[in-house]
Amino acid sequence: MSQLLHRRDALRGLLASSLGIPLLGSLGCNNSQPTASSNTIKIVSSLPRTGSAKAQTDSIVNGIRMALEEVNFKVGNFTLEYEDLDDATAAAGQWTPERESANADKAAKDLDVMVYIGPYNSGAAKNSIPILNRANVLMVSPAVTGPGFTKPGLGEADEPGIYRPSGRANFTRVVPADDLQGPLAADWTKAMGVKKAYVLDDTEVYGKGIATLFHERCKEIGIEVIAQESIDTKQGEFTSLMNKIKNTNPQMIYFGGTSQTKAGQIAKDMVAAGLSGDQCFMMAPDGCYEMAFIQAAGADVFKSLKAYVTFGGVPPEQLTGKGKSFVENYLKRYQIKPEGYAVYGYESGLVALEAIRKAAKKDRVAIIEAAFAIQDFDGALGKWSFDKNGDTTSKVMSGSIVENGDFKFVRLLGA
Repeated sequence: MSQLLHRRDALRGLLASSLGIPLLGSLGCNNSQPTASSNTIKIVSSLPRTGSAKAQTDSIVNGIRMALEEVNFKVGNFTLEYEDLDDATAAAGQWTPERESANADKAAKDLDVMVYIGPYNSGAAKNSIPILNRANVLMVSPAVTGPGFTKPGLGEADEPGIYRPSGRANFTRVVPADDLQGPLAADWTKAMGVKKAYVLDDTEVYGKGIATLFHERCKEIGIEVIAQESIDTKQGEFTSLMNKIKNTNPQMIYFGGTSQTKAGQIAKDMVAAGLSGDQCFMMAPDGCYEMAFIQAAGADVFKSLKAYVTFGGVPPEQLTGKGKSFVENYLKRYQIKPEGYAVYGYESGLVALEAIRKAAKKDRVAIIEAAFAIQDFDGALGKWSFDKNGDTTSKVMSGSIVENGDFKFVRLLGA
C-alpha cells in the first residue's frame, strides 16, 4: 500500500508541476504549509475513550481542555479547535491498532491539524508515530513511556529510527520513560528488604518492556528473580498460576502491565492463593495508577494485599506551584479529584500552545522544531526541557500504596 501511495503522490506532483499548481496534499513532502489562507489550527488527541481506561482519559481530556480554555482557544492570530478521538473499541475494551492507525491517518490528512496529543499506550504509539512522522505532525504524549520510541539502544535494534521515516523526530512526551521507572521500582523493592521476586508481564510493548527493565535491575542489585513469565490476558483468572508461584516462595510479585491487561485479576488471585499479608506483596507500574485498577480488584482485596504502584511524577495532592493551582482549578471545574495523568494532559496542552506560539506560523515542521527547542519550560510539572530525542528532562518519580480504596503517597523514588 505504501508503494502505491508514493507512486500516486509522485504522479500528482508531476501533474501539478506541469500545470503550475502548488501541491498541498502530499503528506510525505517537506512543503509543510497546509492551508495558507486559514487561521484555524486544530489540536487532536487520541486516547482510549472506551473501556476501563475511560476515567483516566476523561481526566486527561479535561486537562487538555483546561489548557486551551486558559487562552480562550487563541494563539496569536490563530483560532484553535480541539477534537477528542477514541482509539479504543467497545468490543476490545481498550485501544486497538486499527483505531489508533485510523486516528493518525485522519489527523495526517486534515491539513489544519498541527498537534496530536497522544497516544496513551506504548503499543498504540508503534502504529501512529510513523504515520504522523511522514506527515510532519507534532506528537505530544501524556503517557507513553516505552524507551525505544526516543532512546537509541534501549529498544529493538531498529528503534527509534523506524519511527522517523521523514528523517526527523516528531514524537515528544512530558512523562519520564520506563528506563527510569523500571530500575527505580527495583531499587525501591531492594529498600523494602526483598530478596526473591517473581515477575509477570502482559506481553505488550509497555508491560513486557518495563517488566524486563525491572528484572534486569534486580539482577544488578542482588535480588533473585525466580522467573519472568508472560500471562495470557484473555484468561478470566490466574488461580493455577498463583498456586504455582506460591510454591516458589516469592516475597513480591511484579506485574508489568495495566489495569486493562488484568492487573486487578492478578491482585484478586494473589489473595485467593494466600500470596498476601506479610508473606508477599504486589508492585505494578504507572499503567495501574488509576482507580480502574482498584475497582477491578475490589477495594477489599487490598485489606490483605499490599499493592504498590510507581508513577512518573507525583500524585496530584503532592504537586506544588502551578501544579497545585491546576489541581485546585480542576476540583472547582469538575467537582472531582483528578486522576494521576490529568496534569500530564494539561501539560501536553501547554506544550502544544507553546510550540504554536513560538513557531508563529501555521507550518507543521516549524511547530515541530519549536517544540523540540523548548527549554526551561515552567509548567505544572515544574521546570523542565525537551532533550534532542523529545524526552522530558524531568526525573521525578514516586511510589504509592493502595489503601482505603485509593492511592496513598509513600515516597519519592531516586531522590
